[in-house]
Amino acid sequence: MSRKTSRQSRRTFLAAVPAAVAGAVAARTYAQGQPATGPIKAATIESAETIMGLDFHPDEEAAMAASLNNRLRTFQQLRQTDVPLDTEVAVVFKPALPGKEPKGPATPGAAIKYARPPLTLKRPANLEDAAFWPIAKLAALIERKLVTSTELTQMYLARLKRYQPTLNFYVTLTEELALQQAADADKEIKAGKYRGPLHGIPWGAKDLFATKGIRTTFGGEPFVDQVINYDATVVERLREAGAVLVAKLTLGALAQGDRWFGGQTHNPWNPQQGSSGSSAGPGSATAAGCVAFAIGTETRGSIISPSTVNGIVGLRPTYGRVSRYGAMPLSNTMDKPGPMCRYVEDAVIVLNAIYGPDKRDPTVADAAFKWNPDAPLAGIRIAYVRSGFEGTPAAAPAAAPAPAAAAAGAPGRAGGAAGAANPQQQAQARQIYRDALEVFRTLGAKLQPVDLPDMPLTNQLSFILEVEAAASFDELTRSGEIDLLQTGPSRSSWPGMFKSARFIPAVEYIRAQRARTILMKQMDQFMSQFDVLLSAGSDATLSTTNLTGQPAMTVKCGMLNNAPRVFMLTGQLYDEATMARVALAFEQATEWKDKHPTL
Repeated sequence: MSRKTSRQSRRTFLAAVPAAVAGAVAARTYAQGQPATGPIKAATIESAETIMGLDFHPDEEAAMAASLNNRLRTFQQLRQTDVPLDTEVAVVFKPALPGKEPKGPATPGAAIKYARPPLTLKRPANLEDAAFWPIAKLAALIERKLVTSTELTQMYLARLKRYQPTLNFYVTLTEELALQQAADADKEIKAGKYRGPLHGIPWGAKDLFATKGIRTTFGGEPFVDQVINYDATVVERLREAGAVLVAKLTLGALAQGDRWFGGQTHNPWNPQQGSSGSSAGPGSATAAGCVAFAIGTETRGSIISPSTVNGIVGLRPTYGRVSRYGAMPLSNTMDKPGPMCRYVEDAVIVLNAIYGPDKRDPTVADAAFKWNPDAPLAGIRIAYVRSGFEGTPAAAPAAAPAPAAAAAGAPGRAGGAAGAANPQQQAQARQIYRDALEVFRTLGAKLQPVDLPDMPLTNQLSFILEVEAAASFDELTRSGEIDLLQTGPSRSSWPGMFKSARFIPAVEYIRAQRARTILMKQMDQFMSQFDVLLSAGSDATLSTTNLTGQPAMTVKCGMLNNAPRVFMLTGQLYDEATMARVALAFEQATEWKDKHPTL
C-alpha cells in the first residue's frame, strides 16, 4: 500500500478545523515554503513521524524539512556554547501545590532534642565495639572527652580499609582530610567550642557530591579523574557541624544500580549479593559499621532501595528540602539528597544539619523542620497499605516501571513477602508485617487500612527521568565518551537510554510535566486522609512519590534468612518530622534496631 495517498484526514489536529478554513490556511503556508536545503528531507520527516506516532501531509513534511534545516544550524551553534554540568535549568519544579506552600523559617543546624546517654557511659575497652553505636552515643563519648575524634576517625578508617576487599564500598579514602578535620575538632572541643552532636563524627559521602581538591567520579568511567574546585552544600554544612569526611562512597555509574568502574558493591548481610543502587556504598558502609552515617541521593529509589537491601534507615526528604548544589545532576526535577543511617534519630540529626535554603539551589523551600520526639502516636493519622500488610506485599521490581526505574536505582529486592523464595518464607514475611502493625497498636496508634489508588500516570511519566538525564549528559553522548560505560566494569545501560531519549519530542516532555501536576493533585487528595502511610517493603508509591515529591523512610522490622526486612513510611510534603516520629516509636519498641551484620 502506498504511503496514505488519499490523506483525507490531513493532520490530526486539522480534523477539528472546518475543512475549507484548514485547506485555505495550509495552501497559503505551503505556497510560501522553500525546498529543503540541508541534510533533512521530507522523507526524513516521514521516518521521524513513525517514532513519534504522528502522520503529516507530504506538503507539511516538505515545509518542516526546510524549517528544521534552519533549526539544525541553530542547534549546532547552541552546542558550541559551554554549559557546565552544574548549571541549573531556568525552569524550577516545586512539589507544593498552589495555596499549600510550606511555612518557614528553615533553621538548619538549630538545636533539637535527642536522646543523651546517661552520665555513667564509659569508653569501651575496644573502641570497635562502638562501631555500630548511634550518633548520640558516639557524640557523648567525644563531648565528654572519653574518646577523641581522631581515635574515632582512625577506627572507622581502619574498618573501611579492612572490609573494602569484601564489600567494595568506597571509591576514595579521604584519610588526610579526615585526620585534619578530626584534629581540628579535638582542638575546638578541648577549648570548649562544642558544635553539637555531629562534631567530630566520621561520615561518608556518595561520590557524586563535589569535594574541593578530592576527586568526584560519579562512579562512571568518563569521570575517573574528575576534581571539582568547590564543595557541595551538603558537604559544607556537615563541615560546619564539625563532621569528619572519611570516604567518598560508591554509586552505580552515573547513579544507576550498584556497579561502578571498580566493579560491584556488595551488602554486608550477604557479600555474595549486590548492595542495590544507586547509593550502594552509603548503604553498605553504614550497615557494616564503617561510617557513623552517610549521605546518598534518590531520583527513583536510590536511597530507599539500598536502605532496604542493607537494612538501614534511609531518609529520602521532600524534593526541595535539601540543596542539590554540588551534587551530580541526573534529573533536575527529581534528585533528592538525604541521610542514610543506622537509627531513626541519627537520620533526624543529620537532616537537621543539611536541610534548608542555600541561595544556590532555587528549588529549596524555606520550610521549617519541627522535630518533636515525644508527640503521641494517638494524635497522628497513620494508614497502611492493606494489600501489603493483610495480603501478599507487593514486590518493588514488579511495581517499578522500566527502564527508567532500573536506571535510577530502583529496588533490586522489595523487602516484602512477595520477594520471598517459597510459600513458607512468604508466610513468614507476611507475619513480620502483621507483627509490625501490632507493635503500633500497642503503642496507641490508630491504624487505618487503605487501598492504593490506580495512578496510571506514574508509568506514563517515567520518561521524564530519561529526558532530563540525557540532557544532563548530552555532551558525553555526542562525544561518544558515554560508550565507556557500556564497555567498562560498570556495564551501564545509560548509553542506549541517553541516545534513545534524544528522540523524545520536547512537546511530549512538556505535556508530561503538565500531566505531572495532575498526578500531584491525585497524590495530594489520597494523602489528605492521613499523616503517614506505611508500606510493607516498598510498593508502587515509591515511583509515584519520586515524581510528586513526598518524603519516605525505611525502618527494619524483622529478619528472614539472615536478611533484613523493612517497611517504608511515606509522609506529607515537608513533614519529615511526623514521619520520623512514627518510625522512631516503632524502632524504640522493638529489637530490630540493634541487629547488625556479622562480618
